[in-house]
Amino acid sequence: MVSAEDPPPVAPVPGGEAHVGDDAGERILRVDVWATGVFVVVAVAAAIVPRPILVLAVPLELVLFVAGSAAFLWAYAVAVSRSRFEVVTIGGAFLPGKDVIPARAVRVLRLALAVQVVVAVAVAAARPFTAAAFAVLVPMLGLGLMALYGARFGRFAAKPDESDEVGGDHVEGDEPARDGPDSG
Repeated sequence: MVSAEDPPPVAPVPGGEAHVGDDAGERILRVDVWATGVFVVVAVAAAIVPRPILVLAVPLELVLFVAGSAAFLWAYAVAVSRSRFEVVTIGGAFLPGKDVIPARAVRVLRLALAVQVVVAVAVAAARPFTAAAFAVLVPMLGLGLMALYGARFGRFAAKPDESDEVGGDHVEGDEPARDGPDSG
């Protein structure tokens, strides 16, 4: 029996993975959850006892920010590549919902992002104008991994074949008349 939680199979993507249920999709979710957990522990500890922990917290937050930025750029490249064959929407690729990716993935990705935002703002508010404020960079990880999941595993409609469109037999030089100042 198939439940609403089971992801439907997705056609192979040129240059990408074949199915939603592949390990790569689960790996993205696991990385997001684990990185969020590590960030929460380190950031809260740095807010409570800043001197010894900030040496660990700031590099961690910078690494998570760079990783999130890289994931976002990777997602952009994947979305552009898929857009040649599918109607990839910005919202579907970068902030996917249940209509694009499985409901479980939506919950995990959004919850991790929400936790990152709340902890980052709380830590930065608790220790303003200090190195603890670097925590506000971390939600880029949640955004980047959400975008990567949506771009790689999102379900998008296939682009219509250009020859199927009305007026698909366009002849070079058969341009419509323009109404404008140089149409003369």
